[in-house]
Order: sequence, then C-alpha cells, then structure tokens
Amino acid sequence: MSQGSSLWSDAWRRLLANKAAVAGGLILSVLIILAIFAPWIAPHSYAYQNLELGAQAPSGEFLLGTDTLGRDLFSRILFGARVSLLVGFVATGVALVIGVSWGIVAGYFGGRIDSVMMRIVDVLYGLPFIIFIILLMVIFGRNIWLLFGAIGAVEWLTMARIVRGQVLTIKNQEYVLAAQAMGVSNIQMFRKHIFPNILGPIAVYATLTIPQVMLLEAFLSFLGLGIQPPMSSWGTLIRYGVESMEEYSWLLIYPGLTFTITLFALNFFGDGLRDALDPKISSD
Repeated sequence: MSQGSSLWSDAWRRLLANKAAVAGGLILSVLIILAIFAPWIAPHSYAYQNLELGAQAPSGEFLLGTDTLGRDLFSRILFGARVSLLVGFVATGVALVIGVSWGIVAGYFGGRIDSVMMRIVDVLYGLPFIIFIILLMVIFGRNIWLLFGAIGAVEWLTMARIVRGQVLTIKNQEYVLAAQAMGVSNIQMFRKHIFPNILGPIAVYATLTIPQVMLLEAFLSFLGLGIQPPMSSWGTLIRYGVESMEEYSWLLIYPGLTFTITLFALNFFGDGLRDALDPKISSD
C-alpha cells in the first residue's frame, strides 16, 4: 500500500513540476467555476433579445459586445461554457464506461470472445459517425442529453482498444497468474488487479478525449445539428460569428478565442498527466 501511495505522490509531484500542465489545470478550474456560477456572474440574460440595440461593439455596458439580436455576448459565452464543458465531461464519461468495460472483457477473456468483440469495434470504426448521430436525432428528436450520449457512443472505440491492450499485458503478469492459481474470481480479479493497474492510462486518455468531444460538438453545432436556440454552446456561437464575421468580427473572435484557450488548457493538462503517470519516468 505504501508503494502505491509513493507512486501516486511521485506522479503528483511531477505534475506540479510541469508548468504548462499546472497552467492548464488552473485555466480549467477557472472556466469550470465560471460555468457553474454563470447565472450569478452573467451581467445580462443570455436569451434576452433587444432588436433595437442590434449588434454593438464591446463597451462598458457590454464587455464583449452584442450579437445581431442584441444579446450580450459575454453572458452567452458564460452559459455556452456550461454546455460545452458539460458535453465534454458527460460524453467522455459515457465513452469511458462503454470503452473500459468492452476493453476489459475482450482483453481478459481473449480467444473467440476477443476476436468477435474487436471485429465489432473494427466495423463501427468504418461507419460515418455523422450519419449515426443524424439517425438518432431523426428517430428520437433533438435533445441535449441524447446529443451527449450519441457523442459518447462514438468516442468509446479508441478507449476500448487502449484498455484491451493494457489488459493483455497485465493478465500475463506473475501476480495475476498467481491470483488465478489461488482461485480468485473474475470480479475480484477485475476489482483488485486489473482495474487499478489501468487507471493511469484511463485517466490520461480521458483528459485527452474531452477536447476531442468538445470539438465534435462544435462541429455538429456548426452544421446545425447541435444545441438549439436560445441555448448556446461555443460551437453555435462560432457558427453565428462566422456568418457575420465581416461586419461584426467580435462575434467570432471572442467565442473562438475562448474555445481555443480551453482546448490548449485541456491538452496541456492531459500531456502533463500522461508524463506524470508514465511508468518509465517513475522508474528513473
């Protein structure tokens, strides 16, 4: 137990020593706090329209200006953070649950079960995800939680492959073979030996999946398949900004800049977490 604590404490120390990862973590923390308290921080309603006001450049009253419908852009970016970050975390959670479960079963039992399960993954890889999501929207209607689940159901494939590869390596270790010889049940094997030893790669991949999911949601919103008005995400704000960027450049600059900073923060933090949990670095 002390050795495990030492490994995690060493990983934490290396993570804190990575300035880019720390900066990324701080930026993410600030964004999450702003998203949580958006109803109290936003100076105006994100949905209130003032057609007489129209699109106004940034000013003292409207920090980042207004859109063509007279809505405060700063308030809409704050509420858009709630949607974009939520879709990142929820869809990644869905992908983790499906991918980790699928990869553990395929890697641990091997043989014909592994072959069938991984062939299914290969087939799903070849299907265009846009068609899959459009079909879900047509059948079940446009729903924000359905969108989260659909994106997560697309992103689990890579996680399944990563987990399977880790399990194939771990199940041949001496301590796992010894546990099998002692008659340890499969459930206990997963809980005590398999899952704790793949937790590091899972955590790292999760932090790298969140920006991918956010980009996917932004792409769907850009196509008009994502969040519907009056609710907004950063993807919908960028789409509206592109439509009027020649006349009202701030409608594209500020949402795009916010989205870019968030993606960089997530990638820096994910890279730092990967380096901190790298077993090769741990042994140096």
